[in-house]
Amino acid sequence: MSSRELVILGSASQAPTRHRNHNGYLLRWDGTSILFDPGEGTQRQMILAGVSPTSIGHICITHFHGDHCLGLPGILQRLSLDGVARPVEVLYPASGQEYFDRLRHASYYEDHLEVRPVPVSADGPATTHAASPGPAFTIEAARLEHNPEAFGWRLVEPDGHHMIPERLAARGIHGPDVGQLARDGTLVRDGVRTELHDVAVVRHGQSMAFIMDTGMCDGAVTLAAGVDLMVCEATFSSADADLARRYHHLTAADAARIARDAGARRLVITHFSQRYTDVRVLLDEARAVFDDVVAAEDLLRVPVPERRRLAPA
Repeated sequence: MSSRELVILGSASQAPTRHRNHNGYLLRWDGTSILFDPGEGTQRQMILAGVSPTSIGHICITHFHGDHCLGLPGILQRLSLDGVARPVEVLYPASGQEYFDRLRHASYYEDHLEVRPVPVSADGPATTHAASPGPAFTIEAARLEHNPEAFGWRLVEPDGHHMIPERLAARGIHGPDVGQLARDGTLVRDGVRTELHDVAVVRHGQSMAFIMDTGMCDGAVTLAAGVDLMVCEATFSSADADLARRYHHLTAADAARIARDAGARRLVITHFSQRYTDVRVLLDEARAVFDDVVAAEDLLRVPVPERRRLAPA
């Protein structure tokens, strides 16, 4: 099982169907998880998907329409019930503070969870995960075109380095010296100076974008730029483009054009209108523009594409 994958908990838009739950997307990222837009039923969908809520370290909400946030109270209460000891950050548009406050304490329960609100009001880095469990990454925000105000999210892992054992051995570097070289970027032993690029290659960081309810806008392209995995709403087909424009949503072709123009590697389309009982029309439309497209299905797991090839440091 991949340690970096998207678990789709729900893929419907405003109205759930017999086969599609309201929104919910869990990004499993090594030792931690990021939950995006938990709609109604997210807690039960996690049980059906076989994933534990206790790994959640961050919850990102694009906006406060019900199908993107009404599962938040249940998730927070479940994390409290399970005795999660570490803080859980919740990122959301600052303009929706009153809705967050209502959801945070929607009913009575013994609240033992440390929730750290992160209200966002501008584009740019919103929070950084730099502690165990899991590797460091930054979550960035960009404003989308929707009403109420919406922000999309971008997870970015910094570039790192991969040590080449043969080069280390040739210079007699071993043990704690390897760690010091990785930290400091240089090492001097017995009068010989070694730079990190002498014994390592660059390991490119991975990235993911989450783009929901929006019209075509610069923010969506900014979020998707060069990402390994792009999750994007595709509420309508091009035949219903007038509806997409009226309600500030995307067609499947729109989502694919964003992925293509932004240089994304894999696109997951989701948030399908209930009018499409068969979403192959949306999948075909997207694939006519962009090659690597997955149509979301509830409980489907989509791996993050393998890390890009190593490059000389």
